[in-house]
Amino acid sequence: MATKILAFCGSLRKGSYNRMALNAAKALAPDGVEIESFDELGDVPPYNEDVREAGFPPVIETLREQVRAADALVFGTPEYNYSVPGVLKNAIDWVSRPPDQPFKGKPCAVMGASISMLGGARAQYHLRQSMVFLDMHPVNQPEVMIAAAKEKFDADGKLTDETSKKLIRQLVENLVAWTKRLG
Repeated sequence: MATKILAFCGSLRKGSYNRMALNAAKALAPDGVEIESFDELGDVPPYNEDVREAGFPPVIETLREQVRAADALVFGTPEYNYSVPGVLKNAIDWVSRPPDQPFKGKPCAVMGASISMLGGARAQYHLRQSMVFLDMHPVNQPEVMIAAAKEKFDADGKLTDETSKKLIRQLVENLVAWTKRLG
């Protein structure tokens, strides 16, 4: 039976290095692993409790079901102003609302790519804080922080850096092993 991983890209930009990194994860995933992307992040409305009390918007209902159905999650996040992009945090806030928030107990992993020298490290640490509160179970290693990302992807968006490929491959393998262990 395949391990199903739902991927979130924290950037809306078409040429996002984080989207490219998640595409690399799909290509580098071992046999028996399916990585599906949630590509409607731009369609998620700003969180509003008054709206939620009336019922989740359809895009949120769909996303909650995708999270629930996934065996594990992987987040590719850029760093905006030393933290998680608002659109990603907004989607997490929507999905996490009661009843039955589907992040609870979910194995997950985080990676980031950035043109900076830190590779989105601060955003990853902030995202991990939300994961703790939501009772998600992140893989701790390897940490995948692709610094100077502009130099590590080709014009077609393919990851060319062998060290980054190795780390992404190991992260996905560790996430699969962690998912089975938590099973």
